Amino acid sequence: MSSEGQSGRASGGQLEEKVDLSVETQEKLAQARTLVEASASNLREALALLAALEKRCRVGNDTASLVLVCEGSLQLCKDCSDEEALIATLQNLATRRSQKTRAVSALVQKAIPWVLQDSTDGTHKGYEPLDVANDQQKVIREKLVVALRDITDGKIFLEAERARLTRALALIKEQAGDIPGAADVLQEVHVETYGSLSKREKIEFILEQMRLTLAKKDYVRTAIVSGKVNRKAINAEGMEQEKIQYFTLLTEYHKHELDSYELAKDYHQIYQTSTVQANEDKWREALQCTVVFLALSPYSMEQQDMLNRINIDPNLEKINACHNTVQLFLKKEFINNPMPYQAELQSLNAFTSDGDQQLMTHWKDTFRTRIIQHNVRVASLYYRRIHGKRLAQLLGLSTDELEREVANMVSNGDVYAKIDRPADIIRFSQKKTPETVLTDWASDVTSLLDLVESTTHLINKENMMAQ
Repeated sequence: MSSEGQSGRASGGQLEEKVDLSVETQEKLAQARTLVEASASNLREALALLAALEKRCRVGNDTASLVLVCEGSLQLCKDCSDEEALIATLQNLATRRSQKTRAVSALVQKAIPWVLQDSTDGTHKGYEPLDVANDQQKVIREKLVVALRDITDGKIFLEAERARLTRALALIKEQAGDIPGAADVLQEVHVETYGSLSKREKIEFILEQMRLTLAKKDYVRTAIVSGKVNRKAINAEGMEQEKIQYFTLLTEYHKHELDSYELAKDYHQIYQTSTVQANEDKWREALQCTVVFLALSPYSMEQQDMLNRINIDPNLEKINACHNTVQLFLKKEFINNPMPYQAELQSLNAFTSDGDQQLMTHWKDTFRTRIIQHNVRVASLYYRRIHGKRLAQLLGLSTDELEREVANMVSNGDVYAKIDRPADIIRFSQKKTPETVLTDWASDVTSLLDLVESTTHLINKENMMAQ
């Protein structure tokens, strides 16, 4: 068979025939380069020459020559600095009927270095856009990135390239000040379904999605995106930086939601990271924030469990303010308002929230409320009934404020209480029904009989041993 042999199906119709056009390809590429070198205006003629050869290579299944022709066509456009022709040629070749996978991949790989920084030397990451000098070049760079993203859309063998191009486009839009546009571009890619990316690359991509949705103030989307991160993967060794970044972003979200308990968990996760543990300044700050937001958290079994776990942490004793606070909230004793070291805790960066006065006021009010609620729970343990005026005096509150807090705690199910306003009496003990009284009596009688039986058995045992 000659180098210009026929394409199509071989005799018998079973296997497609492969034509070898390697020699002609080299000749045509050299001819096209000669035309362009003679004059840049000959670019169209050179591209037409290679377009005819591209079709023959594609139909004749000469994939190696097809790749060379596609790359050569793009290189001619680049050498002539004709970006419009470059984009048009790229789109035309990639969307040809029955275009080979290798050819499409080669086109994308050839064009990516013209829009993204070289990451082979380790100084740049693979998604950073190429620096350009003027606005016109920025527009061309963005058009080429968009064209490459369109080509890679839906192609599994180009998933990694599509992710890199998407991050590059998001960075371009962010640098131009279009934060919502950057966030929208990044949200289009469901990187968690990509099989060709490593766990680290996936997590970095999702973290970037979180960062931009927070910058866009789309907190609902932030909550959805944050759920895509695999907690087991982010806690793995070598992922410390990504873990810190992830929980730092979550603190921004939970501050907006005013969720103090989730904030405490976020800071505790940061505190437990090995790189933070190695830096005393960092772990002290993380531990302080954990204690502060635990104190601000509503009372629950989870909150008490976390307080007890932190209480046995040896690092806690190195921070007097935090150690004292944890001890106060674990003891069944009244806490003075303001409590010791409260001013020091309220001066933390996480508490001040970068000068947000409204949020600072909310946290200070919540701090006072949690102290009052703790004191009311302690009172309910030691008093069955007490005059409201007396309890208000013990807690340093007005009668109206005490009544309001007790009512809120009853509504939330934190304590049982009934207020007799005319008599100014607060009852913390729940009146027992006849059935409850009988049940308690039967239980007490059963316990008494068990005790008598055990005592009798021991007496008989002693008598037998004495004999």
